[in-house]
Amino acid sequence: MVIVMNHNATDEQIENVVNRLESAGYRAHLSRGIERTIIGAIGDETSLGDAGIELLPGVENVIPIMQPYKLASRVMKEQGTIVTIGDVEIGGETVQVMAGPCAVESKEQLFEIAGRIKETGARIMRGGAYKPRTSPYAFQGLAEKGLQLLAETREKFGLLIVTEVMDPRTLPLVAEYADIIQIGTRNMQNFYLLREVGRYNKPVLLKRGLSATIEEWLMAAEYILNEGNPDVILCERGIRSFETFTRNTLDLSSVPIVKHLSHLPVIVDPSHGIGKFRFVPPMALAAVAAGADGVMLEVHSNPLEALCDGAQSLTPKKFGKTMVRMAAVAQAVGRKL
Repeated sequence: MVIVMNHNATDEQIENVVNRLESAGYRAHLSRGIERTIIGAIGDETSLGDAGIELLPGVENVIPIMQPYKLASRVMKEQGTIVTIGDVEIGGETVQVMAGPCAVESKEQLFEIAGRIKETGARIMRGGAYKPRTSPYAFQGLAEKGLQLLAETREKFGLLIVTEVMDPRTLPLVAEYADIIQIGTRNMQNFYLLREVGRYNKPVLLKRGLSATIEEWLMAAEYILNEGNPDVILCERGIRSFETFTRNTLDLSSVPIVKHLSHLPVIVDPSHGIGKFRFVPPMALAAVAAGADGVMLEVHSNPLEALCDGAQSLTPKKFGKTMVRMAAVAQAVGRKL
């Protein structure tokens, strides 16, 4: 449930409510807004009657949260969450672009792509050091060497780095190098891993599972939030359906739906959602029009020679043209790129 405090509630009154909740076995999560302080109470609501809270000084209202996801709910936090990393905001007025190769292959590859995406306006570079592949014989990534190359790229070009973690055993290493920790689609319901990243003070990009419903996706985010990490970014990357022409079915309707249900920022990965480079740009434009807070695009200087996902990668030239068009769409919907 959510406890809405009066606009003039004192710190002592807020603390009294928190103490009352915790003594009843709840976990209390504070959200201080411009006009109101809201306290989210996570626990068994049968153990505490609403009236006991409503009578406390400073309490304006007690609202039950009907959805199974509590902390991710828009009821818990009416204002949208903005994840801030340095001077980059995800969830604010600017639509952020994350771009780069599917996999880190070499320093030369990263430096060339980083220079090209930065000059067109991207602020965040994506690149996989650990690659979860369907086949055990496919390229699995450069592991720690790949992380080191990403760190060198950040130092040289001033780009933030988002990269995937696959295993709790490598989480400390990935967290040491990454600015944003990515949970890939195959690990969306790896609940132990979700709990572990929730204990880190670092933003987490959570991709939607291959066949996950919106509720399951938000419940996965709840695992992270419940461990104390508020900086969760949701990423729609396509789901499996009966359609076989594209790699997946990009569910752009999830963007406005999730933003209605949740306060968390939402970005879109049309590269994985479509799987064919020629259809990625129009879906990137559609993502911005749908209200996405960011777009993640795969970019490779020579897609034909890419070690993975070359078929869905844009060349730097095509990426630059897409950025110009996305900027126009962003402006049309009252945002900027």
